[in-house]
Amino acid sequence: MILRPLHSHAAARSILRINRPHALLSLSKSANQLSYFTTSTAVRIMDDSLPSSGISTPVSVPASGTSTPLRGQQANKGNNSKAKNAKTAAAKKNMKEVRILMLHGYTQSGPLFRAKTRALEKLMAKALAPLNLVPNMIYPTAPNRLRPSDIPGFGTSKEHLESQDGQIFMDADKEEEAIDSWAWFRKDEMNTDGRYRFLGEGMQSLAGAMKQDAAETGTDGVEGTEGKEAEAGEGEKEDKVIDGVIGFSQGGAMAALLASAMEKTERAVPKEHEEWVKLVREANKGVPLKFAVSYSGFFATPQDLAWLYEPKIKTPTLHFLGSLDVVVEEARVRGLVERCEDPHVVVHPGGHYVPVSKEWVMQLVGFVKSCMEKEMKKD
Repeated sequence: MILRPLHSHAAARSILRINRPHALLSLSKSANQLSYFTTSTAVRIMDDSLPSSGISTPVSVPASGTSTPLRGQQANKGNNSKAKNAKTAAAKKNMKEVRILMLHGYTQSGPLFRAKTRALEKLMAKALAPLNLVPNMIYPTAPNRLRPSDIPGFGTSKEHLESQDGQIFMDADKEEEAIDSWAWFRKDEMNTDGRYRFLGEGMQSLAGAMKQDAAETGTDGVEGTEGKEAEAGEGEKEDKVIDGVIGFSQGGAMAALLASAMEKTERAVPKEHEEWVKLVREANKGVPLKFAVSYSGFFATPQDLAWLYEPKIKTPTLHFLGSLDVVVEEARVRGLVERCEDPHVVVHPGGHYVPVSKEWVMQLVGFVKSCMEKEMKKD
């Protein structure tokens, strides 16, 4: 195609409506055919035909007729890129880390609970980003290891014997193999008041988890969301505290007990619980939790723990109940709800598990956002 010289401004403007004069110039194969476009008049028409782009110098036309990017456009792209990078860096610097303890249920472990709730973790990160909040989920493993015979319905093996009343017990000469199942506490069947064994150990392990760096895996099985510390502001690294707790089943019961123990509400702490209460409060620098979430969690029935519910738990709480849950009695779950001040309750059409579909996760996200926004307004 041969480009003929143009002798009128109107014709030039008609062609230059494409707003790409350098593309038009590339159609020519000889410098002579570009004589009109190298004049000052044509250059002025080109500049006037372009949208505001910062071009203030004549277009340089190579002898070969090939097009080159306009210098003004290159400069603008570079400036826009730098501005975008600076904005991103500033946003990351202002990000606040939201540290959340994730407490697994009976027979589970921290890594297993994390695997089951990854969808929840991702949706929460996406939803909190507009608030400059970075969730850091910490998944500790309970300290009390279970044996196969401690788990209802685990099954029998050749080493197990069955009594006439159906009770399963171990052959005294055999040792049970270790399994990756853990508990925060155990119910003392030998005690008439049904108090919990190893509760103090469970709470002490949580105190240790609070002190762990959220992005590392410690010797006590603590796991955190990787890489989140780098995204948080520098000021947040110096004063890390746990903001909230989310628990499932037995972990839900622990979440409520922990939130209550860390409140500044005046409670008469029995002497036998003073040690672990002091440890968890010191581990979080005396700062109460901003929220507590319970999935199929229940209230603790032992009388030696009644002080944790009297007065009611003031920490904002969200309770998820499964309408088809046959593992934990609804009365126990409702009992925990009744022992909390202004509780939020969500009933899902499922059983004894943590629902991770978007419909139900957004209920959690909305609650956490609301709690964090209230705290940010106080600051």
